[in-house]
Amino acid sequence: MLKRYFPIFEWLPRYKRSYLAGDISAGFTIGILLVPQGMAYAMIAGLPPVFGLYAALLPQLVYAVMGTSGKLSIGAVAIDSLVVASGLGALALSGIEQYIAMAIFLALFVGVIQLAFGFLRMGFLANFLSEPVIGGFTSAAAIIIGMSQIHHLLGLEVETGGRIRYLLRDTLAHLDQVHLLTLTIGLGAIAVIVLLQQLSKKLPAAFIAVAISILAIYFLNLGDLGVKIVGDIPQGLPSFKVPAVEGEQIWNLFPIAMTLAFLSFVEAISIAKAMGGKENRETLRPNQELLALGTANLIGSFFQSYSTTAGFSRTAVNVKAGAKTGISAMISALVVGLILLFLTPVFRYLPNTVLAAIILVAVYSLIDIKYAVKLYRSRKDEFILLMVTFLITLAVGIMEGIVLGVLFSLVLLVYRTSKPHIAVLGKIKDTEYFKNVDRFAEDIEVYEDTLLLRFDGQLYFANKEYFKKQLHKNIALKGPELRYVILNAESINYIDSTAINMLRQVLDDFKKRKIELLVAGAIGPTRDILFGSGLANEIGIQKLFVRTIEALDYCQNAKAKTPMQSKVSEQSKGSRFVT
Repeated sequence: MLKRYFPIFEWLPRYKRSYLAGDISAGFTIGILLVPQGMAYAMIAGLPPVFGLYAALLPQLVYAVMGTSGKLSIGAVAIDSLVVASGLGALALSGIEQYIAMAIFLALFVGVIQLAFGFLRMGFLANFLSEPVIGGFTSAAAIIIGMSQIHHLLGLEVETGGRIRYLLRDTLAHLDQVHLLTLTIGLGAIAVIVLLQQLSKKLPAAFIAVAISILAIYFLNLGDLGVKIVGDIPQGLPSFKVPAVEGEQIWNLFPIAMTLAFLSFVEAISIAKAMGGKENRETLRPNQELLALGTANLIGSFFQSYSTTAGFSRTAVNVKAGAKTGISAMISALVVGLILLFLTPVFRYLPNTVLAAIILVAVYSLIDIKYAVKLYRSRKDEFILLMVTFLITLAVGIMEGIVLGVLFSLVLLVYRTSKPHIAVLGKIKDTEYFKNVDRFAEDIEVYEDTLLLRFDGQLYFANKEYFKKQLHKNIALKGPELRYVILNAESINYIDSTAINMLRQVLDDFKKRKIELLVAGAIGPTRDILFGSGLANEIGIQKLFVRTIEALDYCQNAKAKTPMQSKVSEQSKGSRFVT
């Protein structure tokens, strides 16, 4: 039980000394990276920069104890920070203190929801967010995040929000007020970060850019020339405080919390699968990940952390730096803690434009044009889904984009299953194999009095009319000589009650037209449904076959009226017990 809910008790006793060098290197690297990145992401969320550092403490330690991936880097992330900003920005809040209180309580709310999902074993929910939805949402969110930081890069005093049209309107309206020195520092920071990343992915490029800018501001007194700086940052570790909001505000936070809980879980699972390697994918347990993330958010909220999850860029650096286990996360949390205790006075000279530069470089990689082009060339329906999610997120809002994206993907799924592939089969000459006559026209035997039909999908209420329509269409093509319809049911894994009633109607129609229905290749669960509903008896147990060739032999023998019919029927009766 202890190992189940606290995986650290499983991997720590097996910890190897050879892991330590990689874990220390990765932990120190991520700890240094988390400082500028956490401060920048807190700025996206509309919070004072120090809250990004708070988010890098307790959540990391909790996940190291409870998480099933030893390589995920937990903390503030850009997209979740934008969801916090857009969600809370839509509420009528009285000031920054209430805003902070709401953001921290939101982390508590997210933690409770994720814990509930984890105990209810709802990790499968991650499967409902398809890659086109993630791609469209992420690209649109990256553009919104980038636009939300342009005013910091330009040194403008404008109000920002989560709508791209407002960001564009307000930025364009103040272009005549661009502060050239601020812009120069920001562009210089971008150049430094990009150059250092090209030289080596292991270099803490963002931290180096931060250090250079702090030194420049301090020694050249650039703050006196109008360059906006972070200002005073509270020194010391966050104190324990119970998150609290007014009762009526809880319901206002519920849709934001649901969105964050779902989104942050999907982000963590996707990153763990993508970056963790084969060994990590085998040990990853989605339900335990929900419990780990939920507990991290819950406990973190009591120490002034806002909503956290895994970060893609941080996790990539963590893996490349040699991280093997959760020890690396513990070391990075220790580094952040030491900085909070002793070095926060240094960061007061950090320019806002440099934080904006860090964000712009980070979100640029989130815009995946190649994936969109690939979908356009190969899967037009999924490309449309990506574009719909992208445009809704960009034009309407963050939460609306992700929710409607999921709904559209489910609609697409239902549409696909409502019109599954149906094939008319023919027997390959001199074999017992059957193929689609439209794909294998040559060397295929067809029979004027027999229709062989394969239905590739579950048979249920959404596609039963389509099945019936295609069945009658192919019957009409056969003409009046048709006497047998063989349904190849190898690909049918489920039949619901609505489809069962439809098949009864088909049987009644066939009896009037003197056509026999035979079923071949039905798998065990489908046969259970046929027998449980009584449809097997209505079709005739002797007309259920393991293989399509047996059903065809039945038809040929019945037509010839040979004694073989009895033998084949008896084989078919017995065969249903072994499928």
